[in-house]
Amino acid sequence: MFDRQLRRDARADGQGTRVERDGNVVRQVGADHDWNGILWSDLDQSTADAAIRAQTRYFATLGREFEWKAYAHDRPGDLGRRLKSAGFTPEPQEAVMVAPVRDLPTDAALPEGVHLRPVTDPAGVDLMADVHEQAFGTSSAHLRKRLLAQLAQNSETISMVVAMAGDLPVCAARMELNPGTDFAGLWGGGTVAAWRGRGIYRALVAHRARTAADLGYRYLQVDATDQSRPILQRLGFTVLSTTTPYIYDPHREA
Repeated sequence: MFDRQLRRDARADGQGTRVERDGNVVRQVGADHDWNGILWSDLDQSTADAAIRAQTRYFATLGREFEWKAYAHDRPGDLGRRLKSAGFTPEPQEAVMVAPVRDLPTDAALPEGVHLRPVTDPAGVDLMADVHEQAFGTSSAHLRKRLLAQLAQNSETISMVVAMAGDLPVCAARMELNPGTDFAGLWGGGTVAAWRGRGIYRALVAHRARTAADLGYRYLQVDATDQSRPILQRLGFTVLSTTTPYIYDPHREA
């Protein structure tokens, strides 16, 4: 169900993106700040290398960096090795975790003095971007552009929230909704270092679970880091598989 609904039959995640099928490969293509990459593939020993070359050529003509999102259960079994041989750079592996919404806690118990702020305007996106950079230590420039574009499109497929300690943003997260599927996805959950260990991340999971339940979704899905995986397991999430992002930068190869 996960592969079929969210990968093979995926829908574009924004008005400026499109999902294309190229043989046994499904990809999303958009602007430079959008997520560009391979969502699904059904390859074997005889077809994998040619398919990898075809996708690198395609995105190179667009001048786009892209991600091949490879899963542990994808074929062939050595897909990751083939991607690295083709010039892709692997990022840290994540656990693909899923939980039935009905089994999750939905009470967002926050520490004293912390409240949730729904993100509905550019100022809220700036707060999310600030938390992202502090929590993960990476630039949020592309993320900020993508979230601003979704706000401008009046998108009903994303729900964003920031946890505020007074005027200070300390945690942020978003939920991406997938109309026509059973799944809503949890993304970007991060807490600044000084506020970790106080239950704020768990509260934002509960907040999003309640929203997903109200909208009729059956499952929540998340690609979990080693840091969030134990928390999610305690909340009732189960590991389905693992996924590794493989990044291809055509400018670097040039």
